[in-house]
Amino acid sequence: MSSIKIVVQKFGGTSLATAELREKAVARIKEAVNRDAMPVVVVSAMGRYGQPYATDTLMAMVREVCPQCSPREMDLLLSCGEIISAVMMAQTLKAYGLEAQAFTGGMAGIITDRDFGDAHIIEVNPEKILACLNRKQLAVVAGFQGQTQDGEITTLGRGGSDTTAAALGVALQAEAVEIYTDVNGVMTTDPNLVPQAKLLKAMTYTELCEMAHLGAKVIHPRAVEIAMKGRIPLMIRSIFSDQEGTFISDEAPTPGLELKTDRMVTGLTHIPDLAQFNLFCPHDVNASGKALEVFARLAEAGISLDMIQVSPRQITFTVQENLFDRASSVLAATGLKFEGAKGFAKVAIVGAGIRGVPGVMARVVQGLYKAEVPLFQTTDSHTNIACLVKKDDMTTALRALHEEFGLGE
Repeated sequence: MSSIKIVVQKFGGTSLATAELREKAVARIKEAVNRDAMPVVVVSAMGRYGQPYATDTLMAMVREVCPQCSPREMDLLLSCGEIISAVMMAQTLKAYGLEAQAFTGGMAGIITDRDFGDAHIIEVNPEKILACLNRKQLAVVAGFQGQTQDGEITTLGRGGSDTTAAALGVALQAEAVEIYTDVNGVMTTDPNLVPQAKLLKAMTYTELCEMAHLGAKVIHPRAVEIAMKGRIPLMIRSIFSDQEGTFISDEAPTPGLELKTDRMVTGLTHIPDLAQFNLFCPHDVNASGKALEVFARLAEAGISLDMIQVSPRQITFTVQENLFDRASSVLAATGLKFEGAKGFAKVAIVGAGIRGVPGVMARVVQGLYKAEVPLFQTTDSHTNIACLVKKDDMTTALRALHEEFGLGE
């Protein structure tokens, strides 16, 4: 591996939508160069839906022609947004006096499986990137994409540019992967819903991964998992601010630091627009094979389940609200009595400090009780407790738990 000091910098689509914003990105890149680092820049498609090269705009355009575009053809189209962005950023860097070269995901050595639309990275061969850096040129890589071993273009699913950045960071043994976005870093919860939300200056990979899986949109969980396996530090920062942002690593809390009970929770997440189903069985669902039948039928219908609970006479789970009718049809075919309802949301507390600590659930219930928020279901792991509440109560629940665990202090 090269002795060059490498930092991977990823810029989201909203950070690249205009010339003024791309100028801010250049300033961040120059900061890294001034630290004697060689940046590898990963870019998303420019802008959001409605702007000409945004991923959702391209998707809508082809669906006007053919609603059932094949996944392979769709990937060919969607890859164009990031390629345009990479060329624009490389040329912008040149205009500011920095030599740069643009790469597609495949040219950057990102090899994936053939799962078009949601491909997984098999390996990264960064020889061309290293050669570029050795020529004292910055590498600008189109995120969100790769290619199969036989040269087919693939995309990595939502948040795929984060995944590109993390994978390149590991393959290049980078000093860090910096994710630039339009927020200052990871907050204790969504500041649009809870004005008292605070910036988290440091957290562990596990905590961030949990928050990402449970609804926090600041980074894709797959990217965190890749960085964690490679032990590459992550930094999430705002392109608009000089704040340091949030530093993510696998380091434990400082030795001797007192972990107060009101700081055991790192942050809160939420997922709206859920539906809940309860199935009732006159006989043991396991012995009768009904549990297997229910889950197999739902899987065949492509319905992902969450908050699953199975007892001898009852099965409870949630699905995305837009899958309610499809799930209802599948369940009706099982012959079991069931109830389903829309209008739910999942609110979760996340924190490595809750593991093995008595009384955390009591405080969750207490916080919701004081706010008069009914609780319909819970699930938990070592680092989170998730609660199902009515969607209309979601913001109230977030604010109540934020206050209960002292996250605004």
